[in-house]
Amino acid sequence: MIYCSYIMELQQRLCPSRFRFGVFQVFKERSTEMGDVKVRGKKEDEDEKAEVDIWNYVFGYVKIAVCQPSRLYRIMRFLVHYQIFKEEPITKDSIGFALTPLSRRLSRHGERSMAAMILLQSSPVTLATWHSLSARVLDSGNSPFETAHGKDVWSYAEENPRHSKLIDEAMACDARVAVRAIIEGCPQVFDGIKSLVDVGGGNGTALSMLVKAFPWIHGIDFDLPRVVAVAPKVDGIKYVGGDMFECVPKADAAFFMWVLHDWGDEECIQILKKCREVIPQDKGKAIIVESVLEEDENDKLEFVGLMLDMVMMTHTNKGKERTLKEWKYVLGEAGFTRIDVKPIHAVQSVIEAYI
Repeated sequence: MIYCSYIMELQQRLCPSRFRFGVFQVFKERSTEMGDVKVRGKKEDEDEKAEVDIWNYVFGYVKIAVCQPSRLYRIMRFLVHYQIFKEEPITKDSIGFALTPLSRRLSRHGERSMAAMILLQSSPVTLATWHSLSARVLDSGNSPFETAHGKDVWSYAEENPRHSKLIDEAMACDARVAVRAIIEGCPQVFDGIKSLVDVGGGNGTALSMLVKAFPWIHGIDFDLPRVVAVAPKVDGIKYVGGDMFECVPKADAAFFMWVLHDWGDEECIQILKKCREVIPQDKGKAIIVESVLEEDENDKLEFVGLMLDMVMMTHTNKGKERTLKEWKYVLGEAGFTRIDVKPIHAVQSVIEAYI
């Protein structure tokens, strides 16, 4: 839950509708590059209070990028105000900057890194879609993404491998959080499952964590051929390319994480029906890891779910985050007769759907 709070806080502080996001756009590009030079600090899994003499490696970066130190300092001072960094004295006449719990999540390395997610959300490709949001409300036509880029997000990714890779890395970033929460919070979900197909599994990060935690499971990473072709190969996982609207590989259970929210109800029902055709009638199930919106103003994660719903509106034609009632509808129409929802320490919940 603490990590989810960090995510929420970063999203709030770095909201694309605010002026400060433009400043962070510069910072995140520079900071990730600086991280590839030489950062003198401690590993992420060590004490949260570990200090990093950022100023020293900033000057190392300055020599490479011909950056103005005084201007960079002004940016750092601005980020200190928003608690992305904290300022601390190094000596009587020098100033250093230390990482905070927020900026630790911006490191490229470490299991809790969310750098790829922030890079995706702050990329020019993503930001361009927000300028067409008002037209989306007034018109039922193309998504803001299509308006901005002339094609839907999947066609764009296919033609732009760099953006496609960033999407996969961002989804992997989120998977490392959510799957850990599933393993720790409700491992019983995978009891009795010998084979598991991850539909839209991307580069296989989620599935690799699951087969490691539950070694009796044989995993199938199922995604578009271009995606699985470049996925890192892991023992215990079979990689299958295909189209989930046409067929899904046979398995004891189908696993969906951040997939169904990309689609409207009709498309979700079609995908889930294909899933129902290949899982065992007696004990098969779909395991869906998605946000379940609740009308609870006191839920700190509700903001993240609602924000993600806006992302779906800008990036897809019919995608959305769903309430429990809406999940019951699409699952019922797909032929699933019983569902069980388990909250976890993440913005998502685990939905088990049985035939």
